[in-house]
Parts: sequence; C-alpha cells; structure tokens
Amino acid sequence: MPIKIPNLLPATATLQEENIFVMTETRAITQDIRPLHILMLNLMPKKIATETQIARLIGNTPLQVELELLQTATHKVRHTAPEHMLAFYKTFDQVRDRRFDGMIITGAPVEQQPFEDVDYWGELCEIMEWSKTHVTSTFHICWGAQAGLYYHFGIPKVPLPQKLFGVFPHRVVHKGSILFRGFDDEFWVPHSRHTTVDIRDVEACPDLKILACSDEAGMYVCSTDRGRQIFVTGHSEYDADTLAAEYRRDLAAGLPIDVPKNYFPGDDPGKAPLVRWRSCANLLYSNWLNYFVYQTTPYDINEIS
Repeated sequence: MPIKIPNLLPATATLQEENIFVMTETRAITQDIRPLHILMLNLMPKKIATETQIARLIGNTPLQVELELLQTATHKVRHTAPEHMLAFYKTFDQVRDRRFDGMIITGAPVEQQPFEDVDYWGELCEIMEWSKTHVTSTFHICWGAQAGLYYHFGIPKVPLPQKLFGVFPHRVVHKGSILFRGFDDEFWVPHSRHTTVDIRDVEACPDLKILACSDEAGMYVCSTDRGRQIFVTGHSEYDADTLAAEYRRDLAAGLPIDVPKNYFPGDDPGKAPLVRWRSCANLLYSNWLNYFVYQTTPYDINEIS
C-alpha cells in the first residue's frame, strides 16, 4: 500500500522516480480505508531531504500511511523556503487536539548545546509530554532520541572525544524484540554525532530495555515496554551520499573531520560510497509500523490514551 502525502510535496516526484508507490491527497479521498496517521516533527535543517528519506521508508510497507509534517513555532527556519513551510507544515497548536497512530521526532544539529539552551526546548518538552497520551508509538531519532531520554527519564547525553562518523556494525541484544524481527546477526547503520548516551545509564533505568548495540557506536536502540517510546541513536534513514556531503561540508569549512569509517571503499573519498544499511533500514521502519503502530493502535483513533 502507498504512503499518502500532499500533492505538491517535493518528495513525491523523487519517490515516484524510485518506483515507490505514492498516493496523493486527490486519489486518497476516493478510497474507503482508515490510513495510519503518522506525525513527523522535523527538526533537521534540510527539511526536504529529511521528508524524502523518511517518506521513502514508511512508504515501503503494505500499510496505507498518511504523513503529516510538524515544525516548532519557537524556532525560525533558515535553510528551507518559507513558502515550503507554510504549504506543508503545521505547528503544535494546530494538532494538539488530535491523536496520531505514530510519531517520528527527528535529529537536530544542536547536540553540542545543553538541552535547556536550545531555543525550542520548552516547546519540544510540551510536545513530548503530549505524545504520551496522544500517540500510540513515538520513534525518536539521534538527537531526538537523546532529548527524549533526557526529558522522560533524566538520562544525560555525554560528549565524545571526537565525532562518531561513519557506518558501523550492530547486533541485536534482545533476541525477542519484534522491532528487529528478520534482522541478520550483524547489520550496519550510519552515525554522525558528537555526543552519546552512556549505556550504563540506560541499563539502570527500569522502564527501558536495550534492544540493539554496537561495539564502536554504543547503544543503538532502546524502548519502553510495548514500544510506546522507541529511541534510535543512528540514522538508518540516510541517503547514500548524506555522509559524503557532511564530510565535504566540514572539509570546506576547515573543521577537523576524519573520513567516515566503513563508508567509502578503501576509505577513498574519490570512490562512490558503499551502501550497506538500506535493507535493514526498510525492515526497521516496516516492523515499527506493523508491530508497534498498526497492530497496537485502536481503529477509532480517538481512543488512543
């Protein structure tokens, strides 16, 4: 089944070129079916790229998904045209009285700031509190995961001695996790961050269960009971060239940056990146939508509590 997105969202053309089944609003209104309502709070600076990455993954399932986009009202967007934000994004005041089957909170390039210094921190806390009673399952990504762990459980983020940058092998540590049903014994995930969470802090929290880890990248996924809140520290949604673009950007800015690990063949930036995380990314989002959203949410969305 397709993902339903606004008629003119730039991601539509990209996904159709990739043979991903996209249903526009115009066609969707002719079908008598209750789609899954997924709200995405997009905190990334390049909004259109992130929209496309997430839509690609949640559109690759047998379920009909309606994606809605959310922005913070307390932060001025600088890297995306105002016309795009006005056309496709809502603010929290416009959705606070509704309920959603699932929610995605993306990463953000503010990880080296204390949480309380982020200009939209107060609004984000309000949204995260609201999600506990208005969303069946919330999927937090990278800084969004760190923010969620800090807000909900008081787990701090920890600075790394150098940027964790590259694609790293991971393993499932909770073998009964249906979020990782169908995964190989080893799977790969991109990471790009200056901070982490101490796995011992997560292990000490009785409300959290660690599902997957990496020897080099640390804790990858942890979850509350029944997956009402899921925290993912990596970027499985990244495109093939996302890390390459970050690498070239930092080089051009004169910032200290190493070649991303396990990314370019032979660590040669002159070669095309080797993509080895695409299949597990699709499976991760498919499992989340199926087992933690579709199989759990009530048919009457207003019964979510």
